[in-house]
Amino acid sequence: MSYRWTTGVGLACCLTFSNYTGAAIPAEPVEMNILDNRFRIDPTMSQVTFVIRRESESKSVVLVRPDGKKYYKSRHPDYVYWQQTVDMDIVSISNPMPGPWQAIGKVSSDNKVQIMTDLKLHIDDFPSTLYEGETIKMTARILLDGKKYVRRDFINKVALKVSLVEVFDDTDSPEEEEIADEPRTFLLGRLKDDGNDFDEMPRDGIFTAEFHINVSPGKYKLRAETGNGIFFRAIEQDILVYPSPVMAVFKQSRRKINPHLLLIESDSASIQQGSLAVHAEFTDDKNKVSLFQGNAVQGLSYLEVNVTNFETPGIHKWQAWIYATDKVSARPLIFPVAEQTFEVEDFAVLEQARKEKEAQEEAQRLAEEAAKIEEKKAADKSTALITIIGGNTLLLILFLTGWFVMRKIKAKRLAAEEGDDGELPGEDEPATEPEAEDNKAA
Repeated sequence: MSYRWTTGVGLACCLTFSNYTGAAIPAEPVEMNILDNRFRIDPTMSQVTFVIRRESESKSVVLVRPDGKKYYKSRHPDYVYWQQTVDMDIVSISNPMPGPWQAIGKVSSDNKVQIMTDLKLHIDDFPSTLYEGETIKMTARILLDGKKYVRRDFINKVALKVSLVEVFDDTDSPEEEEIADEPRTFLLGRLKDDGNDFDEMPRDGIFTAEFHINVSPGKYKLRAETGNGIFFRAIEQDILVYPSPVMAVFKQSRRKINPHLLLIESDSASIQQGSLAVHAEFTDDKNKVSLFQGNAVQGLSYLEVNVTNFETPGIHKWQAWIYATDKVSARPLIFPVAEQTFEVEDFAVLEQARKEKEAQEEAQRLAEEAAKIEEKKAADKSTALITIIGGNTLLLILFLTGWFVMRKIKAKRLAAEEGDDGELPGEDEPATEPEAEDNKAA
């Protein structure tokens, strides 16, 4: 069922019906001229969106329902969503009242009001499992009655916001319950049909963007929604984010003759063996870029790439993109490696410094050896002096001891000789004692 009025010159309107119970109706909009800016809402419509063009920089229009009630940009029910631009009002209404509606305001003479029903947001197949650190492409479409909607004045104003919202398991811990009441939301990005970045064609009704999964492993809810109020649709999907299954390690060579090494490793439980590949870009301090690539050998879960040992001294930068295939879903995976830096020394200066260091170490070694020799000489001299002094002291003691003994002996002898010459034995002493003494002495 459709209508076409041709009474007077006024507002042009396009109607598309949904939830119609009769024969199938084509999704193509039907244009009609309506007197006094009026347009009719069919009873079968569950939701409509009005796109009303106005004269530039004029005030928003006033929508009048069939029963005379007015809707304003600043005052309307919760089920009415209103977006105002410089020259356009876009109003979305759930379960609108059937009958003739009217737009009051400075409506443009070449205006085309479009009443859209069954306007949906559709996202192409999106995986339910992701990996921390991967980048993934998302494609979304706006469908009108199941077909891609490409009206430019509408598409230009649409932007889709994509976020990940934390999901917590039920727990008996009061602290975790308190955290779960306020889950964190991580904005992944926005999709626009403007032909920039990863969007292939501008205003073709296909919104494309690439997102970096920079959240911690866990449970999330993916939420894609319109973010500018033109029409309000949202899609949610449960997502599991697993730890990154790949790792890149750069091992810098410290010798000029040996190359650097870029090592890529993967978790064999998550990544198909032999599917690893890497593209790396190295930039020197003169902004010269060198490319290095590699592929894993079939059956291996790692790969090694030799990187030229750059002779240009200074700070060098490198970044890489790791490619792999998911073992379970066979989904292609991309993991960007953030830019990192390393320093390349001036090998000539380094060699000169090495030689100077070796010379200093050799001089220090010789000085230490000379000091040890002098210390040993001093120790030997001290030992010899102590030995000489000790020997002389001992000789002196022996000499003095011998002299003292000899003197005592000599004194006794002198005393004995003097006694023999002048002294007579006493009366009480036996006369035979001297004889005995003489015999004893003999």
